[in-house]
Amino acid sequence: MASRFNIFLIFNTIFLVLMLWAFDGHCAIDDVHDADILMISGRMTDTHGKPVKSVSVSLTIRDAHQTMTRETVTDDDGRYTIKTPFPAGTLPAAKIHLEARKPSYAPSVTKDIHTVKAEARDRGSTFYLAETDLIMKRIVSPALWISAAVLLMVYILIGFEIVHRTSAALAGAAVLLGISHLIGPFFSEFDIIRFDTAARAVDLNVILLLFSMMIIVGISEKTGMFQWLAYSCYRLSGGRIPLLCAALMGATALISAFLDNVTTMLLVIPVSIQIAAALKINPIALLLPEVFASNVGGAATLIGDPPNIMIGSYAKLTFIDFSKNLAIPCFIVLIISIFFFLLYFRHEYSQSQPESHGRETDDPSSRYAITDARLLVLCLIFLGMTILLFMVHGMFEMAPGVAALMGAAALLIMSRVDLVKLLEKNIEWPTLVFFAALFVVVAAAEESGLIHLIADYVRNVSTGSYVMSLLIILWTSAIISAFIDNIPFTATMLPVVAYMTTTVHPDQANGLWWALALGACLGGNGTLIGASANLVTVGMAEKAGHNISFFKYMRICFIPMILSILVCSAWLLLVWK
Repeated sequence: MASRFNIFLIFNTIFLVLMLWAFDGHCAIDDVHDADILMISGRMTDTHGKPVKSVSVSLTIRDAHQTMTRETVTDDDGRYTIKTPFPAGTLPAAKIHLEARKPSYAPSVTKDIHTVKAEARDRGSTFYLAETDLIMKRIVSPALWISAAVLLMVYILIGFEIVHRTSAALAGAAVLLGISHLIGPFFSEFDIIRFDTAARAVDLNVILLLFSMMIIVGISEKTGMFQWLAYSCYRLSGGRIPLLCAALMGATALISAFLDNVTTMLLVIPVSIQIAAALKINPIALLLPEVFASNVGGAATLIGDPPNIMIGSYAKLTFIDFSKNLAIPCFIVLIISIFFFLLYFRHEYSQSQPESHGRETDDPSSRYAITDARLLVLCLIFLGMTILLFMVHGMFEMAPGVAALMGAAALLIMSRVDLVKLLEKNIEWPTLVFFAALFVVVAAAEESGLIHLIADYVRNVSTGSYVMSLLIILWTSAIISAFIDNIPFTATMLPVVAYMTTTVHPDQANGLWWALALGACLGGNGTLIGASANLVTVGMAEKAGHNISFFKYMRICFIPMILSILVCSAWLLLVWK
């Protein structure tokens, strides 16, 4: 019995010693007796004023007897805080240095930091406070060259159709992550993008939105709704194909002004393919004009396109501001685009055979009837609820992807469709994977400083002349957004335009913001990879048996994109000069 008691006593003694040690370590910062406690904080930003995260911050304190070092890492907002005790009397006579390091940035060092002595707390500790912000300057590093080369490689593989675009994007992401993790730990200049950064770069909102709307559209197809709409549109057109194309472009642009472009195209594409089948023409002659109109309509409002949402939030611009300033040029661009596509596809439209199709379907109930009225009602209810959530999602600080997911999940449960077959048949998995991989490749270009250097060029060239500022921001945004996703580019340009608006051209109101919005949104029409809606359209057309290559898309849409930017140039100079 005594031996058991002794063992119990020994264990309790060890436990109490460990607890006291842990308690003493926990209180070492705030409750040290007779100590100098240094608390230094600040923020790391780049030359555009954007916060720089994951910067290694090293604090060095030297006195006559010793050198002490403390380290930390900046958070997502670029802020850091170091709070640590030193022996009493150390700080007043010590030399305090701060050094910041991150791959693709030049080291930033601050010497002889001056502290402010705060009131002494009880138990004899004295606080010394300092606030030190540092500006991190980008450098041309191996990481930048590698990310630029990989980005170019991906575009070449896609453009020349050497491999499938999803394989090209996956290969690019694999190369960047592989170099970063295999070579980066040994040579920091090759640390391009880490896995955690790549994971955050994948826009889950976009993926959820695509996935959820594919589910809604896939279930809706089972009702015969799209076939019925195709037949109705065909009958209403009266066989006048140019009028039908113009009407479809106008309707698509209007819907895209209030819904996101991807959702609009997911709803319009199945109908358009059925209409093309009814008219016996290539669906591409309808799909490309529609996706072009979708991007034009999305540029007209605050909620129509992600770059506009970012600009509105950063510059505190309202829905009315966007509509008042962008609706007119976008309407003009839409009219010009309609005439361009009618002219471009005039031979395709002239080869349609609506008369023969009409004779084959005198009784539309045989081929175009609604096949499941109950399911159709459910689809319309939940689709309407989803659209309503899209329109009010800003009030609830809810991402559009969440709204779409709620509608898709509810429809799945109520409709009781075969989920496995739906996932196999109606979900464009290659498109979703392509988006995820491309987000990583573009994020690497941003991390390495490639997009930053482009923004620096715009700021330096356009300084001084307001007209040049308008035109350079508009055209640079348009050309870059045609080949690089416009979201990271817009994010990089926001502080540039803000700086130019408040310091270089403070008397010119918001003209530069409209130049950025028009360039980023309309420039996405230039190539297949310029906008998310383009990729979705091409993916669904490919699934229907109609391939649209990178250069085919560019050959058809790049010229009207340039025309649209010319129209916007004239409008900006007329209104904002």
